[in-house]
Amino acid sequence: MIRSHEDLLAYLEADRIALRRVDSVNRFFDEVWNFQRLLRRVEYLMNCRKKQNIFWLLVYKYYSVRFHRQSVRCGFDIPPNTFGPGLSIAHRGTIVVHPDARIGANCRIHVDVVIGTRPGPEDLVPTLGDNCYIGPGAKLFGNIVIGDNTAIGANSVVNASFPDGFMTIAGAPARKVSDTPSTEFIIATRSKTYG
Repeated sequence: MIRSHEDLLAYLEADRIALRRVDSVNRFFDEVWNFQRLLRRVEYLMNCRKKQNIFWLLVYKYYSVRFHRQSVRCGFDIPPNTFGPGLSIAHRGTIVVHPDARIGANCRIHVDVVIGTRPGPEDLVPTLGDNCYIGPGAKLFGNIVIGDNTAIGANSVVNASFPDGFMTIAGAPARKVSDTPSTEFIIATRSKTYG
C-alpha cells in the first residue's frame, strides 16, 4: 500500500518496468499505462493526502474522476489498494477485482479475469502472493490463498487454495498441472533493472 510520495514513485517505477514502458511521446496514447498511473495517483491521494485539507480533497476528487473515466474506457473494475507494486495489465479488456482482494507485487493479469467473492453471508475474497501470473479468462473466487510465483492458466476456475506456490495451476476446477513457477511469464522478474 502506498504510504508516502517515495512509495508512489517506487510503485510507478515498478509498474513501468513490469509493463516495459519507456518515457516517450506515445505515453499519452497508452491507455493501460495511463490507467495504472492514475490508479497509483489515486491510491497516494487516498492514503496520504485527501484528509489534510480542502485543496488535497479537491485534487483527490479530480484524479478520482479521471481514474473512473479511464477505468470505463479500458474496461477495468480495479479498485485502489488491491495490487502491490509491479502490476502489469496485458491489454485493454474486462478485468473485475473485488475491493477486499489483495494481490502481491509483480502480478501479470490478462483480459476477462475475475477476482471475486463466493456467495454467502460474508465477503470471502482471494489473497494472492508475489509474482503471480493470471492467464486470460481466469476466475478466482472465495476465501482462497494463492502462494508466491504461481501461474494460473487461461480459463481456470480457482476456488481452492494453493498456498505453497512455485507451480502452475489450470483447469475448472483448478488443479496443479506442473512445477513451473510464474517467473518466466512475468516481465519484472526477468528484468535486469528490477531489484
